[in-house]
Amino acid sequence: MFETIKQFVFSFISTIGFSIIFNIPKGLIVKSGIVGGIGWLVFYISSQFFSSSIISTFFASLTVGILGELCARYFKKPATVFIIPGIIPLVPGAGLYYTMLALLEEDFYAAATKGTETIFIAAAISAGLIISTTLSKSIRRANTK
Repeated sequence: MFETIKQFVFSFISTIGFSIIFNIPKGLIVKSGIVGGIGWLVFYISSQFFSSSIISTFFASLTVGILGELCARYFKKPATVFIIPGIIPLVPGAGLYYTMLALLEEDFYAAATKGTETIFIAAAISAGLIISTTLSKSIRRANTK
């Protein structure tokens, strides 16, 4: 339980930091931090059920996308205000680092393995956000008819 809370708090803080860097309106910084924290919490919990970080990343980015769309409607702001900082904890920065390190060390097998995993994680983030945005637009279109 303590580990779960710690994971949420650190991802919340990192999301807030990037919200400040991205000049998110002051009243929405904490809210975007909550979106990022919940997204990372979904990643952390689903990682315990699935052996693949790619699947966990997909569910987390889907959650961030849905929460971002819901917050956008509620606070009447663009969804990107919540989604872009919210996916920061999910971005595979370490994967990119270890891919480049393996290339510099001329360990091409490790570079290919880590690079492929990193690309699939990035694709999972994209797929989760695309699906959540498409669902949001479909629901909005159905409600206007």
